[in-house]
Amino acid sequence: MVRNGDVPVYVSYGQADLGIVGYDVLQESELKVAKLLDLGFGGCHMSLAVKNTSNYLKPTDLPANCKVASKFIKTARAYFDGLNIPVELVHLTGSVELGPITGMAEAIVDLVATGKTLKENGLIKIDDLFYSTARLIANPLSMRLDNSSLRDIILSIESI
Repeated sequence: MVRNGDVPVYVSYGQADLGIVGYDVLQESELKVAKLLDLGFGGCHMSLAVKNTSNYLKPTDLPANCKVASKFIKTARAYFDGLNIPVELVHLTGSVELGPITGMAEAIVDLVATGKTLKENGLIKIDDLFYSTARLIANPLSMRLDNSSLRDIILSIESI
């Protein structure tokens, strides 16, 4: 068993032929893995959230060059670049929701399942970047060299 963020590393480097990891981790990773199946469980949204007392109702309401805290820097950068909104990203690895509370950031980009943590910290979602679920991934070379044992496992998982 390895940490969620390490699954694509083990699979990419061939230490594991198959792995299960969240779509959010795949979006943040630049490693080469074969993305096989959306397993449909573990769902949550990658969301943009702000203080519920702010006047920000949508991403374009954020001031230019404001600070946005996130664990998912690559994902957040791609999102804001796609909207052509210049922001300064603050990389946090712990309680990202503290960014706006402490004044370190105007907003956060983080995973939201139920919204309970946001509510408890006085935050609200103003946009969803994407919906993340568990995904089955494989090492591309293992797939090419497979003598059908991996394909049998994949078909078994797919049939469930």
